[in-house]
Amino acid sequence: MGSTTARTALSRRGFLAGTVGGLGTLALAGCSAPSAGSTAAGGSTLRFYEQKQEVIAYFDDLLRRFERENPGMRVVHDSTGAIAPQFVRGEPADVGCFNDNLELARYIERGVLRDLSDLPSAGRVRKSIDGLTNQYAKYEDRTSVLPFSLAAAGVIYNKRIFAEQGLPVPTTWDEFVDVCTALRKADITPVYATDRDTWTLWQGLFDYSVGSLVDTGSFFRKMKALGTDVGPDAEVSFEKDFALPMERAKTISSFFNPDHATRSYADGNLAFGQGKAAMYLQGPWALGQIALVDDRLPVGTFALPVSNDPGDRRARVNIDLGLWIPTTTPHLEQAQELVEFLMQPDVINAYNRDNLAFSTTEDAPPADRRATRGAAAVRRRRRVLPGCRHLHPHLHPARQLPADRHPQRRLRLDAAAARHRLATTRRPLGDGLTGATRNSRTGPQERS
Repeated sequence: MGSTTARTALSRRGFLAGTVGGLGTLALAGCSAPSAGSTAAGGSTLRFYEQKQEVIAYFDDLLRRFERENPGMRVVHDSTGAIAPQFVRGEPADVGCFNDNLELARYIERGVLRDLSDLPSAGRVRKSIDGLTNQYAKYEDRTSVLPFSLAAAGVIYNKRIFAEQGLPVPTTWDEFVDVCTALRKADITPVYATDRDTWTLWQGLFDYSVGSLVDTGSFFRKMKALGTDVGPDAEVSFEKDFALPMERAKTISSFFNPDHATRSYADGNLAFGQGKAAMYLQGPWALGQIALVDDRLPVGTFALPVSNDPGDRRARVNIDLGLWIPTTTPHLEQAQELVEFLMQPDVINAYNRDNLAFSTTEDAPPADRRATRGAAAVRRRRRVLPGCRHLHPHLHPARQLPADRHPQRRLRLDAAAARHRLATTRRPLGDGLTGATRNSRTGPQERS
């Protein structure tokens, strides 16, 4: 997303009016530019790393504006898919804008990102989101990452289909199953899934199913304290605590489109925009792509109910993007100028408004738009959940589901597997870095 066309369409059509219950191409840009560090018109060239596909063009525009406001400076937009290789080579970008998750936590906890606490913008970051910013890692007293964008995700639904079928927005698990059953009887695909891009499974199906039934933060803190003493009879265990959520995921997956195993995220955005399904387990990052297909499509959002208590519904919230500077940059002053530019109110607030996200600063204006009104209400009541797979590097369906990537049986994480994972030494990555996983695909996510 991020194009002017998508932004205008969203505001002009009142996209996503009246949300209910809880939530309201790819290329290396500038590849022909000089490499980072070389001079351009007597100035410096920075490398800026950001690979969230929906907003690559949006950040390109911002970087060109930064260059205009800072004559002599050039910024190369690095949008390659993997973050680890540049750290392994000792050549990280001068400034990064990345999902704040376990992938980034590897570099935070090893102290290879600079302390940004002395930047003026650091003092404007909302204290109320400290729990989200520090949940993965913290190095000494450093502020290693400045949160840039907060995203709330849930179920996107086609309001026209729901109205034509006389269906309510579900607030309980039984209501959700009834809605899906009625849709299927009407020969309408209840939920469009895109298993080919496996991140869409763990950010949607997995996180939504687990998060409203398990206090994920408490679960993993207790499991970490247990160490290798985990087991089916321990205070917490995957086998015991995740059994019901995985039964829920199994049921939800039975309402997927038949070709879900071969469909990608791009396929899902196109199909949903064409009205080929009633629901889509995605976040606000998908809305602009849907609007490009049909900016008149009446769409709403709600938090997925996985229990029969409406009060249990949770919106999946995460720091979608965070800004950082590596300790090795030879252009510290210029990198800090770029970070301050991106954090200035007219830039950060416009980005979050245009991309249907929430700003992370104290001085941000209220999110006065119908598309996210429900999410704002949920956040005020603190009915939110962090993505479960963000809290454990091995926890996502790409590693656990059958070969066809469809959860037709219960996801079983037994005690033996958990003990093995907790006891296994991390693989060295080089330069003092280690990693529990080589998967660097963070996509929109989580996105962030």
